[in-house]
Amino acid sequence: MLRWIALALVALLIALQLKLWVGEGGMREVRLLRERVSAQQAENERLKQRNQALSAEVDDLKHGQQAVEARARAELGLVKPGETFYQVVEPGAAKKKDGDGK
Repeated sequence: MLRWIALALVALLIALQLKLWVGEGGMREVRLLRERVSAQQAENERLKQRNQALSAEVDDLKHGQQAVEARARAELGLVKPGETFYQVVEPGAAKKKDGDGK
């Protein structure tokens, strides 16, 4: 009788160990969740830095005339009154635009 109880306890111990290591909610799943949390924290940090840079840029555009002027020049090609605009064309660039491609 004692032998059967000991055998049942050993079988129960093995079953619990299997559930702990490979079952649902076991150590493998905990490890995977920790890896996902770590990756998400790294992504959150990257996005936080990006948000801070964007916030600084918005603040600069709201309060700094130079930033607005630089953006108007770069994105819209605007020039101030009295300035002369020069466009430098690389040799062969006109031929490529015409579709010749040579």
